[in-house]
Amino acid sequence: MKQVVRTLSYAVAFATLLVAPASAQDVKAGDLVISQAWSRATPGGAKVAGGYLNIENKGAAADRLIGGSADIAGKFEVHEMAVKDGVMTMRPLDKGLVIEPGKTVKLAPGGYHVMLMDLKGALKQGDKVPVTLEFEKAGKVKVSFDVQGVGAQAPAGAGHSGGHDMKHTPDHSGMKK
Repeated sequence: MKQVVRTLSYAVAFATLLVAPASAQDVKAGDLVISQAWSRATPGGAKVAGGYLNIENKGAAADRLIGGSADIAGKFEVHEMAVKDGVMTMRPLDKGLVIEPGKTVKLAPGGYHVMLMDLKGALKQGDKVPVTLEFEKAGKVKVSFDVQGVGAQAPAGAGHSGGHDMKHTPDHSGMKK
């Protein structure tokens, strides 16, 4: 009898692992899965901060991140940072950011990101900053940015990804606009 109970207990524990979500922070909205939402702490007086996350489209149609909002910021924009002819540029994506079906778009330092502008207060390491993302099809989606240290290059425990040298990526968490 003890063997049957033990086997049943192991089976239940194993089944629980199989149905558990990949990450407690993953947010699902329609066909989209949003994960690893984070930002950097900002120095006192900073008026802007970057926000980073992964957006996976598990559907058959494209969606588009068109904007968002955050109580801590007066303005929210979707941006692209790129190097062209040796010059780094950052610009808002006026038509939003397309998330193609079956693809994952990574918003990370040195590439696509969201900008929280006209900050009403500093972002402090360890805080969770509530943000609402707005998608063309999935609508408004609430997520929380986990605030990492000032020089963080990735969310805690994630390591490097994206294939470029993050040591040379400018940190605009303290930029004034």
